[in-house]
Amino acid sequence: MAKDNKIQMPSGMGGIVRYFDDYKSKIEIKPGHVLVLIVLIIIIMLFLNTYGRTWFGI
Repeated sequence: MAKDNKIQMPSGMGGIVRYFDDYKSKIEIKPGHVLVLIVLIIIIMLFLNTYGRTWFGI
């Protein structure tokens, strides 16, 4: 039997996965709201690190 001398080429997409923007989430958060939330969390953490030990007795 003769050996196949065929060269296998990669598929047309080359292993690249395509994602489509058809999906819309029901919850959309603006970047400004995220920044405000982060700043609030930082302020709360600083406040608790400063005064939390006396309040909670840790």
